[in-house]
Order: sequence, then C-alpha cells, then structure tokens
Amino acid sequence: MNYKDKIAIVTGASSGIGRATAELLDKKGAKVALVARSQDKLISLSKNLTNAFVVPTDMGDEKAVLEMVEKIYSHFGTIDILINCAGVGYDSAIEDIDIALYKKLFSVNVIGSLLLMQHVIPIMRKQKKGAIVNVSSGTALMSLPHMGAYSSLKRALAGLSLTANEELKKDTISVSVVYPFITKTNFEQNTITNKGQKNEDDSIYENTSLPKADLPEQVAEKILYAIDSGDPEVYAHDWMNPHLKRK
Repeated sequence: MNYKDKIAIVTGASSGIGRATAELLDKKGAKVALVARSQDKLISLSKNLTNAFVVPTDMGDEKAVLEMVEKIYSHFGTIDILINCAGVGYDSAIEDIDIALYKKLFSVNVIGSLLLMQHVIPIMRKQKKGAIVNVSSGTALMSLPHMGAYSSLKRALAGLSLTANEELKKDTISVSVVYPFITKTNFEQNTITNKGQKNEDDSIYENTSLPKADLPEQVAEKILYAIDSGDPEVYAHDWMNPHLKRK
C-alpha cells in the first residue's frame, strides 16, 4: 500500500505495539489518529509525528467509541486503516476468575474493537476499500496455565476478525488478525491479577529459559505486512503458525 496521506486509526497508541505502529505509519507518510485513555501520553507522542490527531478514548465506553470515530471522520474526511491494539491482560486460574472483572475486560478487549469495526466498515465500504488489523496474542494459539481468561478474549477477537474478512471481501475491505509473541513492552506491568495490579520489572525478558522477546517495532512491521498482503492471519514467527505444523 502507498501510505502517503492515508488515514489510520491506531488504538492503544500510548505505548508498546500501538505506539510503535503509529510511529511506523507516520514514517510511511500516513496521517494517524492516536487513540488511548492517556491524553498526556498521546499528546507527547503526537509532537514527534508529522500529522497526528489525538483522541483520548476509553475503549470500554461504547458511547465514547462512537464519538471517537465521528471526531476522526470529521477531522480527516475519511478512514482508510483501522488497527486495534488496545487491550488489558488478566492473569488468573480458571477457578479464580473474577466474573465482574472478566466482563469488564471483555468490553475493553473485544466489544470495543468490534464496535470500532462496525463504525468504520460503512465508511470503508462507501469508498470501496479499507484495511482492518486486529492484534490478538500468541496465547490465543496456546493453552497456558493462568492465561485462560486473556486467551479467550484474544481468541474471540481472532474469530470475529476471520469471519469479518470473509464477509467483507466483496467490499474490498481486508480484515487481518496478527498474533504477536512475547513482546518487550509494559504489558506485563499493566496485567491484572486477582490480587491487583502486577508490578513486575523487565527481568522476565532476561530469563534465558524463554525465547528472546520481540521488540514492539518488529510487531509493527508485521501489522503493516498484514495491511499490504491482506492475509487473514499473520504470525510474529512462522513456528507459531498451526497450519504449517500440520504439513
């Protein structure tokens, strides 16, 4: 894709994969709408970008999501790309999952992304083209202890993405799901447990028993590859692809 002057929405843009993706899109010449809850972080990022529009939004607030799309569409006049990076982790054994918290995280991690897709699809259909990328997780491909809640949310997002891709082919709108591997961001520090917020340091990434963590910039490259290729599923590493393993 020629990204020059293309309008892209990036949620979760205040840090990690979302921030790296916004920066890469800007480098490619796109105009980026920066979406996250932290207005200060978005403003700070926008100062380093060529043409950014800051829209602080809580993805768990349905009204706020609609208002965000309206603001972006009014400001830029169109929307060419949507990248859903926003999400919150949850670490808990199945029997200990807090149902109220799980419902809240479902609203943020799944419903928010779904609503945003529903609001931008008519815009993209009208212009007869568009690209949507939803960022899932490698945990959606695994069955890891204490990752059941988070994994299920990311599996739900992947399922919606793959179905949307089939439904929207006729409208020349690609929908892709990207599966990152362990990525060196502040995600772990922000992951929720039943005992409250985790406050781990980066020592997890120095554990030699784990494969080396990817940088967010590496995942950002995969996201743009998804846009360019239109592939329904894109993996951070080929060995993560379950379809290749069956061959």
